[in-house]
Amino acid sequence: MRERRETMSETSTGTGIGTSNGHGATGTPMFQIENLHASIEDKEILKGVDLTIGQGEVHALMGPNGSGKSTLAYVIAGHPSYEVTEGSVKFFGEDILEWSPEERAQKGLFLAFQYPTVIPGVSMANFLRMAVTNVRNARAEAEVAAGGEAKPMTPREFRRLMKEKMAMLKMDDAFATRYLNEGFSGGEKKRAEILQMALLEPRMAVLDETDSGLDIDALKVVSEGVNALAGPGMGVLLITHYQRLLNFIKPQHVHIMMAGRVVQSGGPELAHELEAKGYEGLRAQVGAAV
Repeated sequence: MRERRETMSETSTGTGIGTSNGHGATGTPMFQIENLHASIEDKEILKGVDLTIGQGEVHALMGPNGSGKSTLAYVIAGHPSYEVTEGSVKFFGEDILEWSPEERAQKGLFLAFQYPTVIPGVSMANFLRMAVTNVRNARAEAEVAAGGEAKPMTPREFRRLMKEKMAMLKMDDAFATRYLNEGFSGGEKKRAEILQMALLEPRMAVLDETDSGLDIDALKVVSEGVNALAGPGMGVLLITHYQRLLNFIKPQHVHIMMAGRVVQSGGPELAHELEAKGYEGLRAQVGAAV
């Protein structure tokens, strides 16, 4: 069994690994999950997940409550409560299960939480400055160690970058002075997560039920932010229950998860079919076990 991690970082980020075609130097996929099994408190939740995402691709992961979607997101991020017992998760061919949550952040992974944590007394600006500076500085050190040239991020550079990203996301400057998620509406919490993603510039972003608790106006704002950030340099895994999010963020691939594994994959039409027919017909197709 794999050793449990003792720390959990809420923030993850991007790095320059890989090539523009979505594969590493050896032709391996950007992000690949193979036969992943994971448990919490000795209860197996993931029972053989297989999923491959190329750089620049948007994938949607759908499924009923209890199917293991959020568990998969937490395992990718390195949550210490989950124990991986079998399988692998590879990022440009490297096994991330051997990395701490902080290493995953520094190398380019990001998780937007379904229920972001409230941290009273810590302003958005200070939280973001610490997260971005730590990640950028670690990236700069790795670049120098590899023989390149890079400088740590200065406070002035961070302020400029934050203002630029907030303007892109149509956020008022006063937002940065508020305590992290304290008194935030559902929409504000999700916008704060997208701002983190904008500043950290990940290569792989996992968005865990970003549409949860949002009214239609907030959903449009958050979706516009994701669409503004998505592109050839970043792969995205959207975890959602509903087709409505996919009306705003268009995936190239849709996967259905049940009972801890991916049971069906297809194009965008699969989400429409699921919306129309529900999960019962699919349960009948894949077996009573799910």
